[in-house]
Amino acid sequence: MPNSVSITCQSCPHPQPLSQAWERGARAVGSGGVRARGFDRKRRVCGADLVSDGDNFDRLMRTTNEMAKTNNLAAVPQSPLSRERVLRAALQLVDEGGIAALSMRKLAQSLGVQAMSLYNHVANKDDILDGIVDIVIGEIEVPDLTTDWKTAMRRRAISAHQVLLRHPWATLEIVSRVNVGESMLRYTNATLGCLVEAGFSFEMVDRIWNAIDSHIYGFTLQELKFPFAPDEYAATAQNFLPMIPIDKYPYIHLLTQQIIDGSYDGVHNFEFGLDLLLNSLDRLPKNG
Repeated sequence: MPNSVSITCQSCPHPQPLSQAWERGARAVGSGGVRARGFDRKRRVCGADLVSDGDNFDRLMRTTNEMAKTNNLAAVPQSPLSRERVLRAALQLVDEGGIAALSMRKLAQSLGVQAMSLYNHVANKDDILDGIVDIVIGEIEVPDLTTDWKTAMRRRAISAHQVLLRHPWATLEIVSRVNVGESMLRYTNATLGCLVEAGFSFEMVDRIWNAIDSHIYGFTLQELKFPFAPDEYAATAQNFLPMIPIDKYPYIHLLTQQIIDGSYDGVHNFEFGLDLLLNSLDRLPKNG
């Protein structure tokens, strides 16, 4: 408990260390000097009333706790604040709580600094979002131009899917923001280069790239947002079966029945759709 701060009681002119005031206040509480709604005004704590009601006592408790937190932060050596450190802390906040969890105040608290000090390293929340999106993109494997183009693009897509599952908030931010960070530019340039070096025209490259990314983003969002886990499919299908009469919806009914009896698990496969796309490119003219 900090001893360096003093307070003055309401009717006592002599300041006393906050820790002593707290101890005396606590003794007053423990010895029955507090009523259901606050201190007994006749209770003498230090020759004068330390506090006269519960609200004042609550303020004393909050002040003490805040000072203890401040002292603890000061006691822990902190690495110098930098843009990288700010963005990494922001990424952790968003991974744990989504975009709604990110604010300058919460970010500053997580770093043990004042919110205003963040502005020496980031412009605003949008700048932070751009920065953490670029960190996420940097985790994706970029195509190797020395590898067979189809193998390289397949590895890229699988890596992107896995990375976006690790950062569930990121897909929507990637598709809805203008991204010109270093990692995004490197990722995009390698993707274009892989397809151009395979012999496709720039027009075809743009179409192929967007078709593959649409599969990545769409499948990832569906996997993240689907309301049932795979181990719930059979029971859920059983519950819905009465709503799908065979005479009215025969094909849906029969598919649902296969999920119920376990002959088909109903789990969609990211790589199945990816291979459909990649293999279809063999039949396309390289110049569109």
